[in-house]
Amino acid sequence: MKTEKRLKELGIELKAPPTPIANYVNAVRTGNLLYLAGKGPGPIKGRLGENMSVEDGYKAARATGVSLIQVMKAELGDLDRVVRIVKVLGMVNCTPEFGDQPKVINGCSDLFVEVFGDRGKHARSAVGMGGLPNQIPVEVEVIVEVSDPPRRAAAKRPAARKAAKKKVAKKKAAKKR
Repeated sequence: MKTEKRLKELGIELKAPPTPIANYVNAVRTGNLLYLAGKGPGPIKGRLGENMSVEDGYKAARATGVSLIQVMKAELGDLDRVVRIVKVLGMVNCTPEFGDQPKVINGCSDLFVEVFGDRGKHARSAVGMGGLPNQIPVEVEVIVEVSDPPRRAAAKRPAARKAAKKKVAKKKAAKKR
């Protein structure tokens, strides 16, 4: 729970993750990788180079990072199961002349390092887009390496104990025949 403690130190309170706005899910796990669907900064709207500053974009990307951590928490239960943030794809809604996409997406990247430490350091792409859904200023997708939850010993689990007893009883009954 050290990651949860770090969030509290940063004054970040996690809520339920945002619901997908179309026919997709927040995350898909395959093996030890968790692929997070693109998220935005909630109600914040704007376009970099037109009506938003780099600082405003940075804050929007940081808010997006919080949404992504909410998804991780909902999917994993324990944020200490995050082994590493592997890859971040940051998309910035901007004018063709705008060239500071990396500075904007630093809002999300910096948050991940603040929360997860070295586990938050990642590969990244930061690209400009002619538009994003609902006029959001940024959208971020993430790939996360995760660990399995700790296993409890079968003997400690009532259902497993019961199943094991049934199996033994079946074997004994089969031998008697």
